Amino acid sequence: MANAADEFLQRLPVLHEFGDVADTLKYEPLPDGWALAVADVIDSTGAIDGGRYKAVNMAGAGVISALLNALEKYDLPFVFGGDGAVVAVPPASIEIARETLARVLSWVRDDMDLAMRASIVPVEDIRHHGLDVRVARFNASNDISYAMFSGGGSSWAEARMKQGEYGIASAPKGARPDLSGLSCRWNPIAASYGRIVSIIVLPKPEGDMEAFRRLVIDLVDLSNEDGRGGHPVPAAGPEVGFAEEGIRLEAKARSPYGFGWARVKHTLGISAQVVLVRVLASFNASLGRFSANGYRQGVARNTDFRKFEDGLKMTVDVDVVRLAQIRQKLGEAQAQGICYFGLHEQDEALMTCIVPSAVRRNHMHFVDGAMGGYATAATYLKAQMGKV
Repeated sequence: MANAADEFLQRLPVLHEFGDVADTLKYEPLPDGWALAVADVIDSTGAIDGGRYKAVNMAGAGVISALLNALEKYDLPFVFGGDGAVVAVPPASIEIARETLARVLSWVRDDMDLAMRASIVPVEDIRHHGLDVRVARFNASNDISYAMFSGGGSSWAEARMKQGEYGIASAPKGARPDLSGLSCRWNPIAASYGRIVSIIVLPKPEGDMEAFRRLVIDLVDLSNEDGRGGHPVPAAGPEVGFAEEGIRLEAKARSPYGFGWARVKHTLGISAQVVLVRVLASFNASLGRFSANGYRQGVARNTDFRKFEDGLKMTVDVDVVRLAQIRQKLGEAQAQGICYFGLHEQDEALMTCIVPSAVRRNHMHFVDGAMGGYATAATYLKAQMGKV
């Protein structure tokens, strides 16, 4: 028999047109007793400036992977933010989530040489401050849908975390979460049209929400020069290659802390899998139920290149003309009191993945700009809001 959490997840609205994500009436309130698990890399901008963007992205995706594995629920609502994540957690799983996040902090510190913070924020506290957490799903493909959040509660929870509230202490050195399926093997994906642009757009608190909804639709339309919404991943999927840092980070994530031989074994195994996929893709061949080129196409379909978390987030591939039009539209909306925004340009996109099984079609792929992405866009956004 389904429990209350399962019943809530099953009744979540599923949106098929991305323009509908800004219509908050289409969202379902998170039930009382739930909480938001939030985490992000501290000084991610500095780490990215130091060339560690792949490690930052993997740490952010690791939050999602660890929680879904620990709670054994792969349909929990979550949003990947580039340098962190937000995951909605049901009441019965909050203590497990707390322990898991403590292990994530230990892993990020010990293996990634990064600092991360995390909090678990009850939805009742969010509502006590006049905000809400509302959830819907966007149907990215026939195989996967991603959660969208509205109501302002997610942003409030992240702000409280950054102020040190609801904090979680790191587990002891050597503690590790279960990161099964977490992968960072793809090489950076070069822009096809000119620029990879990471955009964050938030409604102003006293702004016109209908005007904001129309702005979201306009931005989506402006990004759609190729009929794919500005998708940064080619329809045929990303090229298979040796992403040396990604393979090293994945091998570390799979291995117990301090076990050098285990890491060597995993590195060799992952490298062999990459070689096999390259060979199968070159000959358009399959191995059992696994089709390399079919998998690559599924990667493109299942990528979260646009999302809604109290505002619009998207990483799109556009030419300089479209980019200028997007900038103009955002500047006009900001001047009219409709929104705040942050925007960052780069030459490439970067993908981090959660792959429960390579032969199943529900593999999830998180894309960000490869040289700053959402983290840098958020810095510009905060400066515009006067929070820096």
